[in-house]
Amino acid sequence: MKILQPPTWTEPRGYANGTMAEMQVGSRLIFVGGQIGWNAQQQFETDNLAEQVGQALQNIVDVLKEGGAGPEHITRMTWYVVDKQEYNAQLREIGQHYRAIIGRNFPAMTAVEVAALIEDRARVEIEVTAVVPPAA
Repeated sequence: MKILQPPTWTEPRGYANGTMAEMQVGSRLIFVGGQIGWNAQQQFETDNLAEQVGQALQNIVDVLKEGGAGPEHITRMTWYVVDKQEYNAQLREIGQHYRAIIGRNFPAMTAVEVAALIEDRARVEIEVTAVVPPAA
């Protein structure tokens, strides 16, 4: 994956403005549907946003693993949060969870505040696209 960054633009922090993946024969695309902060038994263990982010990211990594991929293959993320003030107030903790689970991969990313999510206790929902090269 190559990060697309116009040279005169200010560098983004924690995401990329654009990414490019060159597709090879045998490459795979993985689309992970929106993951929320509940565990494998679909139970919430916390109502804390940052902790739900950590669980949602772990859920994403678990789904990617089923497709023979890892967090390094993520090329795009879309985050839906129910409260942007809560998100901004917990950015440090969210970043800690992100780095611990995803690492230093910064895909193209969008974050949107929404009125609600389908699961009432969910504070965040994250979906991803991953490009997996043939050798992975």
